[in-house]
Amino acid sequence: MNFDAGQRERYLERLASEPFDVLVIGGGITGAGVALDAAGRGLRTALVERGDFAAGTSSRSSKLVHGGLRYLQQKEFRLVYEALAERQRLLRLAPHLVKPLPFLIPIFAAGVAGQTKARAYARGIGMALWMYDMTGGARIGKLHQRLSRREALELMPDLDGRKLAAGFLYYDARVDDARLTLSVVKTAASVGAVAANRVEATGLLRSGGLVQGAVLTDRLTGREFETRAAVVVNAAGVWADELRALDEGANPRSIRPAKGVHITLPAGRPALDIAAVLSVPGDRRSVFVIPWGDRIYVGTTDTDYDGPLDDPQCTAADIDYLLGALNAWVTKPVGRHEVLGAWAGLRPLVGGSGPTDGGSPGRGSGGAVPSGKAGRTADLSRRHSVRVAPSGLVTIVGGKLTTYRAMAEDTVDEAVRVMRLHSSGGGAGRRGGGRRVGRVRDSRSGSTPLFGAEGYEELTEEGAAERLGLPADVVAHLAGRFGGQARTVAAMMRDRPQLGERLVPGLPYLKAEAVYAIRYEMALTLEDVLSRRTRALLLDSAASAGAAASVAELMGAELGWSDEERGRQIDGFLALVERQRRAADPAEEAVEARLLAPPAPGADA
Repeated sequence: MNFDAGQRERYLERLASEPFDVLVIGGGITGAGVALDAAGRGLRTALVERGDFAAGTSSRSSKLVHGGLRYLQQKEFRLVYEALAERQRLLRLAPHLVKPLPFLIPIFAAGVAGQTKARAYARGIGMALWMYDMTGGARIGKLHQRLSRREALELMPDLDGRKLAAGFLYYDARVDDARLTLSVVKTAASVGAVAANRVEATGLLRSGGLVQGAVLTDRLTGREFETRAAVVVNAAGVWADELRALDEGANPRSIRPAKGVHITLPAGRPALDIAAVLSVPGDRRSVFVIPWGDRIYVGTTDTDYDGPLDDPQCTAADIDYLLGALNAWVTKPVGRHEVLGAWAGLRPLVGGSGPTDGGSPGRGSGGAVPSGKAGRTADLSRRHSVRVAPSGLVTIVGGKLTTYRAMAEDTVDEAVRVMRLHSSGGGAGRRGGGRRVGRVRDSRSGSTPLFGAEGYEELTEEGAAERLGLPADVVAHLAGRFGGQARTVAAMMRDRPQLGERLVPGLPYLKAEAVYAIRYEMALTLEDVLSRRTRALLLDSAASAGAAASVAELMGAELGWSDEERGRQIDGFLALVERQRRAADPAEEAVEARLLAPPAPGADA
């Protein structure tokens, strides 16, 4: 299935010339899910993303498919039940991407008083884990276990045994979030959806007060055109209020962005065999410590954010918080100099106007959350909200990566309701799609395997490496990223053996993966390849910067870049790395704090 720059141009021509039933604005996991659900029902569907697919929050999550133990403490039982049901679906529909992951929860105690608190904490965790199992956690095939101090130390040897009392073992699942999003986009395209990145919605089309499409701009060429659609879905995540402002004339400020930061550490820092959940001293939160190949990442934070939505950064304070949470419980403290990479994402939490305004809250929706900054973002609900404006614009916000498919199903249900209302005369006449809505199929996204699932199992069988003519570890790596499509990557390497070389020294990605990203994954920039098609930037920012020139040369040969364009790509990527470095530098943060501080009383202005 071609999904390259040429296919993008063909999609742009269709966007400019064809009417659609559903136009989805936003190419993160939610928008991708909406496009797949709508296309799977037989609706003429288009998806546009102003940056790259998954360029925002959907590539910067904790990379977990989970119910969320802490949501049980917040009495979000319905959310946990739904999330665990969706986890089970994803294990079945995307076995190449979604994998079970065991977690250790250590129980710490110090002194007599500490032991009393530890026993109470252990009872609470034990009850929560039984509830987790009964809510759906047991579907993964294993119940949680109580561990002795010795058993917990065997799983995470660097824990401070003087503070450790016991532990628990439970199971969830992991996923590469950016690859999951891309897989959903490609699945949508395979069932008929039009999907294009770097296409921005700069205006909305109206007729009789109803939104019936959008003014779109190709951000690569500046070309502007109009796309007609019976219903427009706003799936722009933390940017959703900006699109609502085009509809309502003012920014409703319904989103309360919450920043989540993760840092990447070398293997063995700390030493652990499975993932762990560590409580944060002095805070009512926990952080994850998760192995990722020969790296480990730690996260996440959960703080209010009021900076630029396009470029959230991991600051020195964020790093101090995460290292402090980790080092409080290990015998070999991790230093700042050991941090290899970092990423910061923004959760689009519902923090303002209510969810419906004429629409339906859907299965996972919650009521309105008061506006303002009262309370912690960590305590806000992760339930999603589907809102329908008087103009018919459908907005989906909130939710979490794990529940994207259920969110999408609710959103398309609402979109179909809007289409029927206005096509039958309940609005201002026929909509932009130009056809009366008949019977629409029920959602099929819950039973549609994602792109790459077909043929994956054969690649895990004995003899697969010999059949492909590659080492077993390379086949396992490719199968875990591309599923059955790993055969295409392997064929490239057979045709051009030099493509079997490492893309970035010290990381597992191969040059063939960059070429595949260009030909079959609509990768158009150096950042697309090094940050999202591979996760090199997250795993080792310095090594990625060092490889930028060689990767740009490889990509330039495929995309026909001039010397000037290749230089621009390298400069842009290195500038991104430098912004991240400066944001995380304590000295830079101190300078910025002094510059932003108000003058002291009596000081010169």
